[in-house]
Amino acid sequence: MTVKNSTSILPPIRVQDFDEQLRSLIGTTYRWAATHWLQLIIAVGMASLLVFAMHFVRRIARKYCAHPKQSRRWGAIVARAVLATGNTFMVVAAVKLVSAGNFAGTPQEVRATINFVWILTAGYQGAIWAREIIIGAIEYRTADEHYSGEAIGSAMGIIRILVGFAVFAIAAIVVLDNLGVNVTGLIAGLGVGGIAIGLAAQGIFADLFAALAIIFDRPFRRGDAISYDKSSGTVEAIGLKSTRIRGVTGEERIVANKQLLEKEIINNTQREYRRVVFTLGLVQWTPIETLEALPTMIKAVVEDKGMKFVRAGFTTFGASSYDFDVEFDSPSAAFQEFYDARHMVGLAIIRCLNDAGISLAYPTQTSFTAAPDREMVLPYAATDPRPAAEKAEPTPVPAHRQGTGATPSDSAVDGDSGHS
Repeated sequence: MTVKNSTSILPPIRVQDFDEQLRSLIGTTYRWAATHWLQLIIAVGMASLLVFAMHFVRRIARKYCAHPKQSRRWGAIVARAVLATGNTFMVVAAVKLVSAGNFAGTPQEVRATINFVWILTAGYQGAIWAREIIIGAIEYRTADEHYSGEAIGSAMGIIRILVGFAVFAIAAIVVLDNLGVNVTGLIAGLGVGGIAIGLAAQGIFADLFAALAIIFDRPFRRGDAISYDKSSGTVEAIGLKSTRIRGVTGEERIVANKQLLEKEIINNTQREYRRVVFTLGLVQWTPIETLEALPTMIKAVVEDKGMKFVRAGFTTFGASSYDFDVEFDSPSAAFQEFYDARHMVGLAIIRCLNDAGISLAYPTQTSFTAAPDREMVLPYAATDPRPAAEKAEPTPVPAHRQGTGATPSDSAVDGDSGHS
């Protein structure tokens, strides 16, 4: 009676199979070397020349990195990656290049073995090159004089671990895929694990990537005066999680990197000048000739103080004034020079207006009062066209008020008090 099992069990790897394959490879290699010894000698010579050339390139890279002026350039990053090239990779690469042309009639078994070793070696060496270039680029940015001593520089150990883990994981997947292993399940597992870790620490990673964005994009540096949202201050430190900003009133503000980059940032240090804008409100009875000459007068005052005049002219009709705008630039972006320039030019404009007899308007309001005879009582002295004799006569009293002995002003007071 035969029992069929539905579950198939893969046969274990036996030592005898490995021993037979090894013996077969050695035998094939021996027979190949015995029949193609001259081609093998030439191939070994060519491979030796390739290894020597690679050593020569690595020596040039070492001299390039040793030069003090070249060590601060992007070329030094590539040179350090070349220095990380191992001797094993050089030998395997030379053998792979020589065997690729099939000059010595390499047997299939030997070529398969060389290809297997080449995939492993190239994957490992590629991961080392990628790690050196990425870390070198980060160190190049953090080594800048504006970033030296910051938290991003002291955290390079953590960055090296993360970068190394990422590049070697990718290299392992690529090597396994080239060896014919199905890596779909492995990639799916790594993807799920990465999503779980990302969701658990998304705030930390967001600030970390924001810190790297600040380092590489450089919207501001340490020591820059910036304005963001409704605040302003001087950048003191750029960390992995947050940026410390010293406010203009002395307080220290700690802002998360992600939150800071989401706002509009104004880098005042990168400004070449600061613009000052004055609004002059002239009284509405200023002569038109004076209004026409005012821009020229203001330009002379601004340029006399050493500032760069931009423009001056009429802008709008105010409630009680004719408004003129005056714009000029300070000689530099320093806040103190801007402050002094605004003060100096402002006083000079006031002095110029006083000398020219030009008055600045201020908010005014005129009130009109009705007299008992329903005539308007003007708030200012009006011109009376009557003769002087008629001006001396008293104001007549209305008929309905005669006999009361009250003057118009008294009647107004009485009337008001009566209603009260």
